[in-house]
Amino acid sequence: MRVLTELRAKHAPSDGSGMMWGINGNTGKIEDMSKADIWDPISVKVQTYKTAIESACMLLRIDDIVSGIKKEAAKGGRKAQDSEEEEGFGDERDG
Repeated sequence: MRVLTELRAKHAPSDGSGMMWGINGNTGKIEDMSKADIWDPISVKVQTYKTAIESACMLLRIDDIVSGIKKEAAKGGRKAQDSEEEEGFGDERDG
């Protein structure tokens, strides 16, 4: 938490001098990214957003499928009928 507060303070100057400050992922310290030769290209951020959106869509699809199965079973659909017809051990046909 302290690191983020310190980073926000580095970014605060309105003249843009704090624009290149960031957190070094290897050391965990705040550094001037241009001096440390650490660059975060926009392509990495774009791919991160795309992956997050795809993951969210997949979770929503799975939720729709699961909720659809539950609704079908509640209405007396195939899942509900199958569960009523299931037979366990020890019924009269076992002999």
